[in-house]
Amino acid sequence: MFETRRSNHKEKVIITAALTGAVTTKNDNPALPTQPDEIVESAWKCYEAGAATVHIHVRNEDDTASMRFDRFEEIVTKLRDQKFPGIINLTSSGGQGFSWDERIKPFKELKPEMASFDAGTMNWLNTVVFMNEPGFLEKCGEVMQEVNVKPEIEVFDMGMLNTAKYYLKKGIIQGPAHFQLCLGAPGGMEATTENLVYLVNHLPEDCTWSTFGIGRGANEILLSGIAMGGNVRVGLEDNVYYNKGVLAESNEQFVARVVRLVKEMGKEPATPEEAREILGV
Repeated sequence: MFETRRSNHKEKVIITAALTGAVTTKNDNPALPTQPDEIVESAWKCYEAGAATVHIHVRNEDDTASMRFDRFEEIVTKLRDQKFPGIINLTSSGGQGFSWDERIKPFKELKPEMASFDAGTMNWLNTVVFMNEPGFLEKCGEVMQEVNVKPEIEVFDMGMLNTAKYYLKKGIIQGPAHFQLCLGAPGGMEATTENLVYLVNHLPEDCTWSTFGIGRGANEILLSGIAMGGNVRVGLEDNVYYNKGVLAESNEQFVARVVRLVKEMGKEPATPEEAREILGV
């Protein structure tokens, strides 16, 4: 089997469930969890299905995109009160037009084990500018170090990877780094195996990595990522369809498929404890 592992575990695959996101709606898929109790329930079901990590966005009461601290606090508090075993990973990018403070406050105050660090600005979905200017990224990296939150470095193209490597060199991000290679978003790199191999081959040696695909290339990236020794992310944030023309029933349905594929390839899903050891959180 061809593998480009970096520091990933050879036999264990960390499965991340991206539960909600900021773009898709219940009109796209009624199964999308958008309210706090729905998100908490989905997190538990994904953990029980085999996910080690849950990536969390929040929505307003009308399901619109949000970075409201009280919504993050409600979800994180409920998960912690229920002794949720999985790794909690909060977004710092819950949509457009939010201030630096709104984007940083949830991970600064709630101190999850991980939070997203989107390593550059891009023309998101070819409709709006997804702003991640240098000043914000520097502040984000500094605060993550202050509160001991590990960045999940989200990379949508080679330029973002180079930016992340620059911040690692400058000490704004501390190694060993963890990268999430995001392919298939309009405005970023296409979801192809060729692009995934290219990005992985340019990662720093001392790092861990995960990947996911959006849209038509989702299953290709899922299969390629596992074959290359990567960790993987799935969920309704990234895809509302389970297969072409077939709406997904739930986030945990995606997780269950990854578990089957991982086992078919002679590996095992990492438990949250194993994922913490691999990621150093």
